Amino acid sequence: MDTQFKPGTLVSFYEREWVVQPSQNDDVLLLKPLGGSEKEIKGIYKNLFDEWSLVKRASLSLPQEHSIGSFASARLLCDAARLSFRSGAGPFRSMGRLSFEPRSYQLVPLIMALRQQTIRLLIADDVGIGKTIEALMIVREKLDRGEIQRFAIICLPHLCDQWHQELKDKFGIDATLIRSGTVKKLERELGPNESLFEHYPFQVISIDYIKGERKREVFLNHVPEMVVVDEAHTCAQPSGATSNQQQRHRLLKAISQKEKQHLLLLTATPHSGKQEEFQSLLGLLDPSFEPVDITQAKPSFKKEIAQHFVQRRRKNVEKWMDEKTPFPTRLPLEQAYILSPAYRAVFRQVLQLARMLTKPQKNTTEGQKRMRYFLAIGLIRGVMSSPATGETMLQNRLLKSLSQEQLENLGDEDISALSDHSILDGDFDHSEDQAPAEWTQRTGFTSSEQKAVLQLGKAVSLLKGWEHDQKATAARDVLKKWLRTDNTIVFCRYIQTANYLGELLQKEWKRIGGKKVEVAIITSELSDEERKERVHQLSQNPDTRKVIVATDCMSEGINLQEHFSAVIHYDLPWNPNRLEQREGRVDRFGQSKDEVKALLLYGQDNPMDGTVLEVLLRKARKIRQAIGISVPFPDDSKSIMDAVLTAVLLKPQKNADESVQTQLNFGQDDEVQKIKHQVSESFERMEEQEKQITSIFAQNSIKPNELAPYLWESKEALGDAGTVEQLVKAAMPLFGCSLKPLEKGFELNSQNLPVDLKESLPHPSNCRLSFASPTPNSYTYIGRNHPFVEQLCLKLLDGALNDSENPLVARASVFRSKQVEQRTTLFLLRIRNVIANKKGKNELVAEEMKLWGYEGLPHQFDPDQQLKALELLQNIQPSQNVPDNIRKQQLNIALRDYQQLKNTLDKLARERAQHMVTGHEQFRKAVTGHQYQSVIPVLPPDVLGVYIILPEITP
Repeated sequence: MDTQFKPGTLVSFYEREWVVQPSQNDDVLLLKPLGGSEKEIKGIYKNLFDEWSLVKRASLSLPQEHSIGSFASARLLCDAARLSFRSGAGPFRSMGRLSFEPRSYQLVPLIMALRQQTIRLLIADDVGIGKTIEALMIVREKLDRGEIQRFAIICLPHLCDQWHQELKDKFGIDATLIRSGTVKKLERELGPNESLFEHYPFQVISIDYIKGERKREVFLNHVPEMVVVDEAHTCAQPSGATSNQQQRHRLLKAISQKEKQHLLLLTATPHSGKQEEFQSLLGLLDPSFEPVDITQAKPSFKKEIAQHFVQRRRKNVEKWMDEKTPFPTRLPLEQAYILSPAYRAVFRQVLQLARMLTKPQKNTTEGQKRMRYFLAIGLIRGVMSSPATGETMLQNRLLKSLSQEQLENLGDEDISALSDHSILDGDFDHSEDQAPAEWTQRTGFTSSEQKAVLQLGKAVSLLKGWEHDQKATAARDVLKKWLRTDNTIVFCRYIQTANYLGELLQKEWKRIGGKKVEVAIITSELSDEERKERVHQLSQNPDTRKVIVATDCMSEGINLQEHFSAVIHYDLPWNPNRLEQREGRVDRFGQSKDEVKALLLYGQDNPMDGTVLEVLLRKARKIRQAIGISVPFPDDSKSIMDAVLTAVLLKPQKNADESVQTQLNFGQDDEVQKIKHQVSESFERMEEQEKQITSIFAQNSIKPNELAPYLWESKEALGDAGTVEQLVKAAMPLFGCSLKPLEKGFELNSQNLPVDLKESLPHPSNCRLSFASPTPNSYTYIGRNHPFVEQLCLKLLDGALNDSENPLVARASVFRSKQVEQRTTLFLLRIRNVIANKKGKNELVAEEMKLWGYEGLPHQFDPDQQLKALELLQNIQPSQNVPDNIRKQQLNIALRDYQQLKNTLDKLARERAQHMVTGHEQFRKAVTGHQYQSVIPVLPPDVLGVYIILPEITP
């Protein structure tokens, strides 16, 4: 390639100025328009002589007399330049490409990752702190440093769309979505013998698509340099794991065994209470970590693991580096209801049938006994969930019994699957929300049992509706009150219950408090795309009252804090870990409400609810209120509930009065109290263990003062949220648009906006903007990389730097101010540097804006007393206008002075390059201790603007 066209060089091509970009191919010249975006980069082949010959070396012209404008207009140029930079010169290479302003604490995992040559990191921050953001900042940084070219996000199927959207909206990365429903279309783009995982550089992959042996091997053959695994706890390998878990863990284990493989694991619950699960996750970071109980390990070993594990609770980050991060207060509530006489009568019959099913019988196998036991529990739980679920379980299909031979051949895995998914709540597969009707075919009913089932089916079907279903009525009454202030998510255990309750509510309300009410039903019957679309449709109507009636398919990884602020547990979870997963959908950073509500709805005369409350849920809530975190359940909730229900609910009763047997005294039974005491002791052990682990992994070793200089430098160079707000407010009048202040943001009248700007807004006709994070409901967050801001900056810069006749912003301004005592000249400089790896060929063009100035005459400039030019420009207030002839005269003087200052400004550019070297070396030393980059300045720096401030003339 022609040596005059080195990276960073300014060239002219087709009457436009361009900046040469680094190219991996010596025969290709890559050009980015001056003041343009990376989307406009053009490649020119050297052998295309006609085009190649048109490329000429160029330099940015200096501001001329026609470039003079008002101070406000000229300051816009400064802000537009700062906000347009994408390849910033600070130690964090990715900061210019983020469409949001990260919280300072979210940079800690990035620092930890950069300390490692091969990244192995488990990010286990609390629910709602921002693990997705933290992980993707690491990915973006590694991409922008040229240290990786490919990455894969591996997640649960229903989370793929959310990851895909986060990458696109916040990080400007359009990844490829790889799951069963997209594969056929993607494969059409492949070459002969080419793999999906080889062809697409940025991937979001369903773990269930690649966990099988055949797909796993293909993926492992082409695994990207960086892999991020979300909800990593679902991939742990405990003893007695299901085949589903085994496949997931086998995949991760194989990935972790690859040399120099970067691996990020994300989970809010790394320690689910089962030590072997936790150890299996640690083993993915380093095999030597797996056999060691870290709570009993030596300090040196704890310190070593702490380099790979970050776990912070909200209290650790609510105030960090003098930055306050608002989290809502969670208000735990309970609401009791009493069964109607008709429902109580049905419950007695169900209880009798359950006891009949569990009564010892001759010639029954252990597998058959266990199956009948689970059916008994399932019948009780289903009927008490809702009449609809009870009816489903009591349909005629119950009469279709398996043969005795088939029953005897039932394997342990069949029985385990029933207990794990259909009856008792495990820690995995939260999308399993079907009522277990299919298992009821395997029990071998007697004729008397068949008759009882038929009678019950008819009785349950008559309980639907408000008259007999006091549980539904209680939920309706709570919602009617809450919906005046809080959009609410109602969690049900079964699809049938969600559909039944949702349809009742849809018929009940059209409006509440003068507002339209929308009730959406979301279960695993819907595809991931359909669930996403249903939530999206709700968000499109900011002025409506909203209810989502959902199953646990919505309880993990789905962020609903922007539009919802309350949760009702319609069916109590039998695993307390699900409380946090459900409530974490609204209780997280980004929630605009100061308080979120979380209500447990329980039957006052329902012994199952009473037992769950007494034994599991109240204790879990009490600990969370006491220490501010949700401690994972320390034991197997399935076995706990199994023991309780066997001991109390299904044992023969001496008292013939069934009405007494259905009171909460079930929870006071001696055997239940014994189990409750055991659970309490286990919780307390887990609470103490959690405190020990948190003390190891709270990352107290990374001090705010280590991070502050780099954050301050990035904000100065690139601008922050305040800069964005200042730019938009000042620019809108240029287009004849108004920005009306509202209580929580602004309303933009976009009628006169140019088409390209208008199209970059999500709702041009009714556009509410916010420059704050978290963003209020119904507002659009406008950050530095939002398409609207990016397009606005490019439009302002393009007209000014290409010498348009009527540019929107000025490149020069001359005014008087009483804030200066002598003539002050400021030069707005764009300094380009080429950053190159010392041991590699990767080159990057970094840009930074430097506002440099002096007081008096150039020869009076004292380099030891440099002017704080940016601070002066941001705070200066013009007090007197300057006649046009004087303005032109003063600009010409400044341009003449510039000719004398060229060597000084070149020296400044070299000093900035050296500052980058020093800063990067210090930063690299802080994170890894290895040499980082060499920096070559591109001279001379571009003069974007000139500001001349004259002292005020006193009469």
